[in-house]
Amino acid sequence: MDEVARFSGAGGENVSGRVARAPEKACFVSVRTAILDRVRHAQRTAKIPTATTVGAELARPSATARPGATQQGGAALSAPPARGPERPAPRQLVERFRAELAALGVETFVESSPDDVRARVNAIVGARSVLAWDARQLPYDVDRVLVGAARGSSPRDLQAAAQIGVTGCDAAIAETGSLVLLSGEGKPRTASLLPPIHLAIVSEADLRDTMDE
Repeated sequence: MDEVARFSGAGGENVSGRVARAPEKACFVSVRTAILDRVRHAQRTAKIPTATTVGAELARPSATARPGATQQGGAALSAPPARGPERPAPRQLVERFRAELAALGVETFVESSPDDVRARVNAIVGARSVLAWDARQLPYDVDRVLVGAARGSSPRDLQAAAQIGVTGCDAAIAETGSLVLLSGEGKPRTASLLPPIHLAIVSEADLRDTMDE
């Protein structure tokens, strides 16, 4: 008890008698009450308070800490900023995107050059009638193999009769296997909605890890 009282009064005037003992007793009671409150709380929650926790509640900070700062020796030290998750490598994005599409029953092909992309598109389209985005909206000069394809400006009955729709995309979300298609000039929405088959040409630059990107 004497040690607690002497510590709390360190640096102050040494006054004897009842006047000096009163604040010492109050300090002791305050400390004792705080510790007992922590013990009772621990009994209710089954969590034992640490010495650091108890000391933090009883200590008076010598400086006002900023949000996210820690105190050490009376000085406020800013915590280092949290680093967000690193973006997966392009190959990882491709693999995840294909895995999500496979789970949805969608067939995918990965080609190594623009020539291979055009050859693949030509093989898939075959003799089917096509409704496609305009040439300037399609990557890899795919329009070169879409001879006679209907466009957004074509008559409605011709668009409705198309057997396959060929589009590019504005983004491809690897996390969900989703495509982002924004309609606009030369990018008719009907190309992805009307035909029973939709062929989307996705470049590596279109890939995003999550919708937040």
